[in-house]
Amino acid sequence: MPETPQKAESLIGVDLGGTKILAGVFTGGMKCLGKAKVSTKAIRGPDAVVERICRCVHDAIDECDLDLKRIRGIGVGAPGAVNSEEGRVIFAPNLKWENVALKKAMEKELGVPVFVENDCNLCTLGVYETELSARPKHVLGIFLGTGIGGGLIIGGKLHSGFNRTAGEIGHMVIEVGGAKCGCGNRGCFEALAGRSSLFKKIQSAVRDGQKTVLTEMLGPSLEDLRSGDLRKAIKRGDKFVEKIVEEAAEYTGIAVANLINILNPEVVVLGGGLIDALEDEMMAIIVETAFDYAMPGTTEGIEIVASKLGDDAGITGGAVLARLMSSS
Repeated sequence: MPETPQKAESLIGVDLGGTKILAGVFTGGMKCLGKAKVSTKAIRGPDAVVERICRCVHDAIDECDLDLKRIRGIGVGAPGAVNSEEGRVIFAPNLKWENVALKKAMEKELGVPVFVENDCNLCTLGVYETELSARPKHVLGIFLGTGIGGGLIIGGKLHSGFNRTAGEIGHMVIEVGGAKCGCGNRGCFEALAGRSSLFKKIQSAVRDGQKTVLTEMLGPSLEDLRSGDLRKAIKRGDKFVEKIVEEAAEYTGIAVANLINILNPEVVVLGGGLIDALEDEMMAIIVETAFDYAMPGTTEGIEIVASKLGDDAGITGGAVLARLMSSS
C-alpha cells in the first residue's frame, strides 16, 4: 500500500455510479470542503472508467486548492458485489464489470491508500455516522437509484457477510417470473422499482400508445428522462406516471417488510435519486405497505425514514471508510 505523509489530513469519498462519478474532499470531522462530478461512460470499459474516477478525484482536490500529499485516504463505493479486503469489484451489472482490481489500479495512478466497498454499504455508513450520529445498533439502508442496493449496520458495525457481499437487496426476487433484471434473474426488486426499470416501463408504454405529459415535456423518445420529471408529471395530474411510481413504492414497501421480518432493524433509511426526487409521492406508501406486510409485532418502535444526505450519502460514507481504514 502506498505510504501517506504524516501531514496528510483530508479524506476523499468517491461514489461510482452507473451514470456519474462524484468525489468529495472531507475533513476528519466529515465537513465537506469541495466536490467534483463527471459522467461515468461505462460503455468505454473499466480502464477508461478508472481514468475518469482519478480525474474526478483530481478535480475535487483542485476545487479545494489542495494536492494529493494532503490526502490521508480515499474510500470508493462501487455498485455491485465487492471484495473489500482485496479492493476488487467482483460483479457490477450496471457497469458491465467483472473482477476489476479497482484498488490496485487507483493506487497505482494516485499513490494514495484506496479502500473499496459496495456503494450502498458506504451510503448506509455515511447516513449512520452523520444523520443518525452512530446511535442505533441495527440499521438497514435502502437506496433507489439507477438500480437498488442496500447496506446493513448490525451491532453498530457495517455487516459484510461471509463472502463480503451482504446487502444486495436489489436482487431479492419479489415477483417470480417478473421483469428481467440486469443481473440475469427475473422479478428482482431492482427490476421492479429501480429507476432504469421505471423509465423502460414508461418508454415501452409510450411506444405502445400510452398518453403522458412526459412526451409534451421531453419529446416522444423520452431519452432525457430524469427522476424529477416524474414528480413534475404527477404534479400536472398525470395518472399514468402516478400509477407507475405508486407501484414502485408498493414493491419497495413489500421489500422493506420482508427485511424487517428477517433483520428487525431499529431504523430503516431510504435514499437514492428516486427517493430524493419523489419522497413526497413514495414515502407514505412505502411506510404503509411495509407495516401492512410485516409480521404483526415485528414493527413496534421501528422507524422508516428518508435520508436527507441525498447525493452526498455515498461520498460521505467513502470518507468515513477512509477515516476508519487509514487510522486502523
